[in-house]
Amino acid sequence: MTVVPITSPDLDAVEVSWFSALCSDDYQFLGQPDGSLRSSWDHCSTIVKTAEEHGFRNILCPSSYQVGQDTLSFVAGCAPITDRINMLAAVRCGEMQPIMLARTIATLDHMMHGRLTVNIISSDFPGEKADSAFRYQRSREVVEILKQAWTQNEINYQGEVYNFLGLTTDPAKPYQTGGPLLYFGGYSPAALELCGQHCDVYLMWPEPKEQIAERMKAVNAVAERYNRTLDYGLRVHVIVRDTEAEAKEYADYIVSKLDDEHGRKIRERALDSTSLGVSHQAKNRDIADEFGYVEPHLWTGVGRARSGCGAAIVGSADQVLSELEAYQKMGIRAFILSGYPHIDECKHFGTKVLPNMKTCSLPHAYGRVPSETPMTPLGAGVRK
Repeated sequence: MTVVPITSPDLDAVEVSWFSALCSDDYQFLGQPDGSLRSSWDHCSTIVKTAEEHGFRNILCPSSYQVGQDTLSFVAGCAPITDRINMLAAVRCGEMQPIMLARTIATLDHMMHGRLTVNIISSDFPGEKADSAFRYQRSREVVEILKQAWTQNEINYQGEVYNFLGLTTDPAKPYQTGGPLLYFGGYSPAALELCGQHCDVYLMWPEPKEQIAERMKAVNAVAERYNRTLDYGLRVHVIVRDTEAEAKEYADYIVSKLDDEHGRKIRERALDSTSLGVSHQAKNRDIADEFGYVEPHLWTGVGRARSGCGAAIVGSADQVLSELEAYQKMGIRAFILSGYPHIDECKHFGTKVLPNMKTCSLPHAYGRVPSETPMTPLGAGVRK
């Protein structure tokens, strides 16, 4: 099912990314804290290094106020211990004054030699309950100021939230011409408008494929109004084993000790727990079958113990690969994957599925400046 035309080069290649559990989201049994898997520099940086060793092209570093580590500090620490994998740093717009944020991101981009990407997030802050329109207006202004800082010699900006006049941008220019790629997710009309006008990659959480197709069409229509094209990404968990039966058995295993009341508390502690996207993840669980599957290989059990991305692709290596190929035919060019525990599942996917995929780093809208160790397409794109 082809949904929208994709204009990026290497149409047969995709960016396959992993996830570093900075926000205390790593378990053997979902909802059961495990000291060896807690969010720490040692554990989460090991996830990053494991993903790089197995050939993943990028890694999402999430952001949370309640639990875990500071995202941008963590990314800075990963700069000297990696040399190929990109880092997708989640940034909550408004948390940092935008001029300072522009400089921070530019500095990180130089430290990473152009291997930095940014996930733009609109959310409330601790103690704040802002109107959705205000939050997206704040995010829009932050993104527009970042782009001025990265592409012009002076910042002149008058908005509803921020006002700057005649501020020099030296030395805030990033390593990459025009700044890092901007990834963005959101379902509201304001979210689609911001992404279609200013961002590069539209991220979605797992839903039935027909609904994903509709979201892609909706944001593509916005991008076309601005004479722009987007790439599309799917953030989803995976459970891959040698057989379908083993994969489904493992899915049942990781929720075998989950208390639903404790799972509800985990979901509700997230600042985005009442967002439109989260409500759609809850709807997936409501319409799933008695075993939690909303599609034959899309299992919603993960969402019982976390807010946000709440479903996993479950199956044999061949089945998981087929699912990813189906999404790719729809026009999806980026996958941000994760699994429990994150290091173990990274190795399962990295050895059983990833070698059979042709991968790439997504191109930059302005033209990516080559780093000292550029990543070229990997994999034959055929099954072994």
